[in-house]
Amino acid sequence: MSLPRPIEAAALTDVTEIERLLTRIAHLTGRARQHERLMSESGLSLDRASVSILRQIAESEPLRPGVLAVRLSVEASHVTRQLRQLEKDGYVIRVPDPDDRRAQRVQITDAGLAAVDRIREAGRRGIGTVLSDWPAEDLRQLAGLFHRLVDDFVDNAEEAVEPRPAD
Repeated sequence: MSLPRPIEAAALTDVTEIERLLTRIAHLTGRARQHERLMSESGLSLDRASVSILRQIAESEPLRPGVLAVRLSVEASHVTRQLRQLEKDGYVIRVPDPDDRRAQRVQITDAGLAAVDRIREAGRRGIGTVLSDWPAEDLRQLAGLFHRLVDDFVDNAEEAVEPRPAD
């Protein structure tokens, strides 16, 4: 594992500002009122945890519930409870795990995919409204930078975390 390069003093202010703004965006997009708007626009009635689970399953192959919990950074019991409701509502089904017939994976159904599509479309409309005055080139540049940021976050998340010594 390679050590991260130290941030130059001049860039530290920018990194601090980026962290602050990402935290603010996460807060703004994760608020209950924003979720209610998303559900109203999509015509669905799902809680925030169910939306996160459906999005994660829609973007992957069928997953074991434990793997899903790790990806979402939540307790397995929380995912199990949500999956029961999503299964009851017809959004997911359990399928045998091809690697271990004793285990099961969770797979999204056509109804689940349709729900995720509706949620994404409602989200796109909301973001589109916010960014409607931005020039196309700015949008392309922002999308490219976000892709790079997410890729770097994913790459960094895969690295082992070394305990930091106490100050």
